[in-house]
Amino acid sequence: MQVLTFITLGKDSQSAKEVSATISRSGCGRVLAEYDNPTEMLANIGRLRPSAAVITLKADHLENGFALIKELVAAAPGTAIISASHEASPAMILGSIRAGAQEFLQLPASTDELRTVMNGIAEFCKLTESSDINRSRLVAVFSGKGGTGVSFFGTNLAAAMNTQTLLVDLNLQAGDSASFLGLDAKYSFVDLVRNRARLDESLITSLLTLHSTNLSLVAAPIEAHEAEEVKPDDVTEILHQLGHKFEYIVLDLPHTFDPITISALDMADDILLLLTLDIPGIRSTKRTLKVFDNLGYPRDKIRVVVNRWSKNIDVELQKVESHLGERLIGFVPNDYRKVMDSINLGRPLVQNDPGSKITLEIKRIAALIAERRSTPSALPRKRLLRSFFGSKSSTTSLELSTLTDHA
Repeated sequence: MQVLTFITLGKDSQSAKEVSATISRSGCGRVLAEYDNPTEMLANIGRLRPSAAVITLKADHLENGFALIKELVAAAPGTAIISASHEASPAMILGSIRAGAQEFLQLPASTDELRTVMNGIAEFCKLTESSDINRSRLVAVFSGKGGTGVSFFGTNLAAAMNTQTLLVDLNLQAGDSASFLGLDAKYSFVDLVRNRARLDESLITSLLTLHSTNLSLVAAPIEAHEAEEVKPDDVTEILHQLGHKFEYIVLDLPHTFDPITISALDMADDILLLLTLDIPGIRSTKRTLKVFDNLGYPRDKIRVVVNRWSKNIDVELQKVESHLGERLIGFVPNDYRKVMDSINLGRPLVQNDPGSKITLEIKRIAALIAERRSTPSALPRKRLLRSFFGSKSSTTSLELSTLTDHA
């Protein structure tokens, strides 16, 4: 289930904490903001555009609660309303539903009731999503080890999308996406965090760095220490807000599983996991897939891409797939000179050399992402592999059995 975003209203701190804990316990929800003032919630719901708003009701203030629900429905028709209370009287439940709430959650919520409510909200979001033409698809580019080429691939993937795309550099202490694009970024992700309480479309636009008609950038901060200002909830809220402005958002991530990175991975619709076909690369990819499993990510949102591929690498690809338990959906060729020229010039290779083999493969992967299918490729596995390497079986000098004992 995709991560759902929430704002909550509770006039006493205990109720607010209980609601937030309930959402966090679900494993598929994140609280963007907590309010104890209805006016403040109304003022911010249009800006935040959460999946749902949770209103805690009191038996002695029911009419005020019902009136607020009606106002929220009018102000944000694309947001589901959940009423919650320890006092689940028929009048309270029926009144909140009549006022426009989609779900009622009795506190403390049981696991089954929580699952039912979350499923209902997810279904509501699916129904309203089709009418939200500005809802982005988030594509995270990640590797379990450094030096795999994540920034080069992510930058070129974003440039290859051929539609309104935003590249977000979340390697906050050592990001290079701006230089890969030849940009001198005045603002960074930290500026979005500092202004998160008043972000609107106009302010967001002013804090982005424009590269071309279809590509903009949110850069990493110039000073590494500024990364300390960014918290996981900031990432969730800001990516959520950016998601209403672009068709695609590509996330350039560091190779560590820190809270910032996990928050971004949680939000992603697709994770492109890069590896190089050497023992450290395959081993780290195997470990990364296990971490993804532990985080509860469905395998259909993970797509494994080989970077720096060369036909001189004697690896039997089917054995790599079997070892990883995952298909290889892309093979970006190794061309050190072209890549370094692109990086040094600050020009994405997909734009600077549209006929190169690297460009053609990255554009093919971009097309697979654009199809938004649950399987990584429209081609059957055997046909995909043969289309790259012919029908001959390759010899195996890299023995995967040596990895099994250490993965």
